[in-house]
Amino acid sequence: MDFALSLRTEELKAELERFMSEHVYPAEPVYDAQIAENDNPHEQPQIMRDLQKIARDRGLWNLFMTHGDRGAGLTNLEYAPLAEIVGRSIIGNEAINCSAPDTGNMEILAMYATPEQQRQWLDPLLACEIRSAFAMTEPEVASSDATNITSTITRDGDEYVLNGRKWYTSGILDPDCKLVIFMGKSDPDGPTYRQQSMILVPADAPGIEVLRDLPMFGYRDRLGHGEVQFTEVRVPAANMLGEEGDGFRIAQGRLGPGRMHYAMRAIGFAERALDLMCRRAVSRVAFKEPLAERGVIREWIARSRMEIDQIRLLTFRAAWLMDTQGNRSARSDVAAIKVAAMETAHRVVDRAVQVHGAAGVSDDTILGRLYAITRALQIADGPNEVHLRTIARLELKNHEVGA
Repeated sequence: MDFALSLRTEELKAELERFMSEHVYPAEPVYDAQIAENDNPHEQPQIMRDLQKIARDRGLWNLFMTHGDRGAGLTNLEYAPLAEIVGRSIIGNEAINCSAPDTGNMEILAMYATPEQQRQWLDPLLACEIRSAFAMTEPEVASSDATNITSTITRDGDEYVLNGRKWYTSGILDPDCKLVIFMGKSDPDGPTYRQQSMILVPADAPGIEVLRDLPMFGYRDRLGHGEVQFTEVRVPAANMLGEEGDGFRIAQGRLGPGRMHYAMRAIGFAERALDLMCRRAVSRVAFKEPLAERGVIREWIARSRMEIDQIRLLTFRAAWLMDTQGNRSARSDVAAIKVAAMETAHRVVDRAVQVHGAAGVSDDTILGRLYAITRALQIADGPNEVHLRTIARLELKNHEVGA
């Protein structure tokens, strides 16, 4: 078993680390300040446009894309350690055009869209000329079970008519958002997993109303998490993604790579928190000695290091399985990393908050925001309990009679 990174990954890793230290980390306070100064807090600040130009010039662009010939040509395993590096900053992924929900949307467009749909939507997304949103979750039903969704997609001649209410539709408040991928039921009486479809909707289509922007633990995301009403929204029949009834299958295909991205980003969060915890521990004195001399602090640091390294190896294994055996064979591992990475990152951030004391719960450090994100992401993209259910179901299959 070879744990060495590929030569290509080593080169990109070194370049990314320089990019982060020279440009991204110093840009964090500027990014927040420019958002505060903008008339529209959801507008992309100029500093991000500057970062993206630098990233693109350095070849640090669309590294996540493993489908077709439009990305950087990396495997999931090659991309994983790079996702961790940019994950150490909340703005890192956006700087290299590898941020959700666009990554997942671009992947399914690469896999399922027609050449014309790709020309209209995928190519501008890869160039970061536009942004996109994904409308699946609904406020009135438990959307962790996608078969529950009640929004409708109804054929009417050469058009489809969309109705329903979505929420936590991430990205829809960004003025650059031009595409919404909408999931709804096109055949409510069909087989359970063939009732849903996905369709491509221009963000300015009549009948789309953003009701409000939803915060997470008081933090408002720059892209926005919208509650959105779709009322008699009409789109051409040619906008169907794949075939009618493919929605559930497409959703599952979207979530596999996305969960690996989330896991590696969470490891980046945890590494950032551990670094801050160590810096605080050696510099802060209480009761006449540095906090680092306290046994409990040393235990937190040691456990954090072990736990981070464990989930990194588990995530690498999941990425390797996705590359070599396909997403279906990696289902249990992908579910495991989504749970383990978020829980571990949240636990490490929590320890760092405690070591920082009052500063940890203030906005003077990034820890409060990391705390909120790592907690929210235990629900987003499928709550932990759903993934645990998947792992247990697959494990129990090995113990069935005749297995």
